[in-house]
Formats: sequence, C-alpha cells, structure tokens
Amino acid sequence: MSRKSSILPMRFVKQFVIIIFISCVGELLHYLLPLPIPASIYGLVLMFTVLKTGLLPLAKVKDASVFLIEIMPVMFIPSGVAILQTIPVIKQYWIQFFAIAVVSTGIVMVVSGLVTQAIIRKGGKK
Repeated sequence: MSRKSSILPMRFVKQFVIIIFISCVGELLHYLLPLPIPASIYGLVLMFTVLKTGLLPLAKVKDASVFLIEIMPVMFIPSGVAILQTIPVIKQYWIQFFAIAVVSTGIVMVVSGLVTQAIIRKGGKK
C-alpha cells in the first residue's frame, strides 16, 4: 500500500468533519436565534461566509464537497418514495398541485431573470 492511498481517506474524513462542524454551528444558531429560518440555511450562509472571507480555504473542503454533489441524486430517493405513497391525495388535488407548480416556476424564472439582469448591468458599470 502506498503512502498516498493511506492519506487520501484521512483527508476526506477531515473535510467531512469540517462540513459537519459548520452544519452543527448552523443547528446551534437555529436553536439560539428565534427566527423562522431553517438550520440548513444558517449552515449554508456560514459556510459561504467562511469560504468567501478566506477563513476556510476552499481546498480544505473541496474533495468532500465534490463527492457530496456527485451523490446528491441519491438523496432524492426517499422524497420520491414519499411522494409515491401520497398518490391518492395527489390524484384528488392534482389540478391545484399543477397550478402551484406552474405559477411558482414562472415566478422563480422571472425573479431569477430580473436579478441576473440587474447583476449584469451593475457589473458592466465598473
């Protein structure tokens, strides 16, 4: 066994520990602050902040982050199964669900486009 192959798993463990620690801090913030914001959002904002400020270099979490993004589709399997278990309810209210999906998708597309245009305009004025 080469030295490099024995170091690689430990690097992943360290990176996962950093990600989990920041997620736990997000959970703590959710517990301490009386705001209706999910703990995962606190964790994401905290991770973004420490990466953007340079307190945590990207290289310290990059490999574990890439792995988590690669396996993300697997994380949707439980949600898909739960939806399948609610088919009777979906059949009863499918028109409402469809309308909500179409309207919310339209709103997201419009807002995303407007924000993107505003950012492009602001970036062009430098």
